[in-house]
Formats: sequence, C-alpha cells, structure tokens
Amino acid sequence: MTSRLEPYEITPQQYNVLRILRGARPEGLPTLSIGERLIEEMPGMTRLLDRLEAKGLVQRKRCEHDRRQVLCYLTEPGERLLAALDPVVSAGEERLSSAITVSEAETLVALLEKVRCGFRGTNSTSEEQ
Repeated sequence: MTSRLEPYEITPQQYNVLRILRGARPEGLPTLSIGERLIEEMPGMTRLLDRLEAKGLVQRKRCEHDRRQVLCYLTEPGERLLAALDPVVSAGEERLSSAITVSEAETLVALLEKVRCGFRGTNSTSEEQ
C-alpha cells in the first residue's frame, strides 16, 4: 500500500483519514471520531490532520453549537485525490485477494476481528474457537 500511495505523496494513515472523511460527507466528523474509526491507533491525530490540511486535502472548522469541538471535512482536492487513488488501491486489493479463496478470506476476516477485539480488550463477536 505504501508503495502505491508514495507517488501521490500520501501515507496509508493519511489515505485512511481521507476515506473516513469521504464516508462522513457532508456532515464532517469530530477529530476523536476519526481516531476511533482508524484501522490502527494514531497518537498523533492532530499532526496528521495538520499535514492533510497543509496539503489542502481536509478542512477543520469549529462546531457552531459546541465551540469545544472541531469538525473535519474532505475538500475538493481531497475528493479528487481519492478519485485518482480508487483504481490504484482497488488494483492492489484485487491482486492480493486473488491469492486466496472466498472461504480463506472469510476465515481471515474472522481471525482479524478476533485480533482487533483482543487489542481493544473486548470479546470477539465470532464464536470462540
């Protein structure tokens, strides 16, 4: 993934944030909500958003009804970057997924869910094996 994103001068973590914000359109998301949705925990969320904002890919605004909260939005340049990256990332995912069967993919997803729950200290939603 890193090598596919490198020509676009974006990291996998930044890409994930952009995708999360695309899914939150048009309302935007508070910074903490973005962190909760990330695949891996990011202690430097503010710095990551600073970098994306400096590139013009995200915009942050104070929430009108709660001035303590900052909402993050995907900008038009961020939209265009994701549109350019969609086929690049999909091609990589297709290449990886062609190496395993549907059954193996389902097993992998279940195992990854167990690992994710273990890191968060919660019980797995799938059957204990």
